[in-house]
Amino acid sequence: MIKIVGFIGLGVMGHNMALNLAQKMPAGVKLIVFDVDKAKTEALVKAAETRGAAAAGASSITDMGSTDLIFLSLPNSSIVQNVITSLSPILKSGSIIADTSTTEVTVVKVLALELEKMGIDFADTPVSGGEKAAIDGTLSFMAGAKEEVFAEIKPFCSTMAASVVHMGGVGTGQTAKAVNQMIVGAAFAVIAESFSLGARSGLDPKILYEAIKGGWAGSKVLDVAAKDMLSRDFKPGGTVDIHWKDLGYALNLSKDTDTPVPVTALVHEIFKASRAHGDGKKSQPAIVKLWESLLNQEVK
Repeated sequence: MIKIVGFIGLGVMGHNMALNLAQKMPAGVKLIVFDVDKAKTEALVKAAETRGAAAAGASSITDMGSTDLIFLSLPNSSIVQNVITSLSPILKSGSIIADTSTTEVTVVKVLALELEKMGIDFADTPVSGGEKAAIDGTLSFMAGAKEEVFAEIKPFCSTMAASVVHMGGVGTGQTAKAVNQMIVGAAFAVIAESFSLGARSGLDPKILYEAIKGGWAGSKVLDVAAKDMLSRDFKPGGTVDIHWKDLGYALNLSKDTDTPVPVTALVHEIFKASRAHGDGKKSQPAIVKLWESLLNQEVK
């Protein structure tokens, strides 16, 4: 039975996920949180207390050894590997690590095999929905794990989510996330391109958005992109840098499976160009600045 839950990585997504976890966990379950930035750990503990919940702050990863289940929310595969390397010697047999980060499929499969030798279970549980869904507790979880492991972690994932779907064995969650990021990235790219065409052709982007949002072009991605383009506030949540990284993982998977993905390859190059343009730390809709620079005309 899971009595102590850990959460490592308290950034834009992790802070809000851990806060929902603290507020909605079953009675009698303890939450321990950690981030390499001590201020983020302290901020989460304080935020939980303000909302009538409780979370204990760990001073180092070694303080997480008593946990039965640990969630990770980390920036990339390399950091996930490093954190698990530090965690695995101190965790007890029967513990579970659930990685909500976007991590390469090959990496999670290798990690799962290594952890299994130590009696530790692993689940890849990437999420989609962005910062707002993390705040609202309405994320979509895509889980790759043994059926019995999924059954154990699902109630805890559900505290942070509107949807928790078991995709299959380890690696299938990250495969689903790669598909998700391919679709989302392509949508951001074509929205930037098409709105630039519309503005260049004399359309008011605000009116254009109102005209098409209720039809087949309407989507959450369009809503986010339009909001950022029209307000000129490209504040992350997700960033150009992160989405470029995620698309790179999808391209690696396509190579491993010998699957042609020409659209994703092109979109990856667009995100790469946006990074070179200096917009890597901005939200994904900032890729529109590439067209704006070429056309000398803002989409607003």
